Amino acid sequence: MPKISKDATYQTVITTFEMTPGTCQDLLDALTDAYESFISKQPGFIAAGLHVNDAQTRIANYSQWERREDFQAMLRSDEMRERNRQINQLCRSFEPVMYDVVAAFN
Repeated sequence: MPKISKDATYQTVITTFEMTPGTCQDLLDALTDAYESFISKQPGFIAAGLHVNDAQTRIANYSQWERREDFQAMLRSDEMRERNRQINQLCRSFEPVMYDVVAAFN
């Protein structure tokens, strides 16, 4: 389970996906398969969560990695590059962004 902490040494990545309600479940299935079959097994992976808005037009993905290089290596792998081409066909846009946690509230 991801733990949000400003003292953490890991890399936080938030990716947002924009899609139509008609492709939301297909995209969610593709992302779930990517995490279960590939991403979660990559070096440096800590945890992730997928979040869907009520209108099923956006998915937010929160993930944590030991180092930014681990996340970048996963993205550059042949398998993830192929998966991202398929994911791109299911959504209008998606953008992974790396963040530093500057405050956390429990």
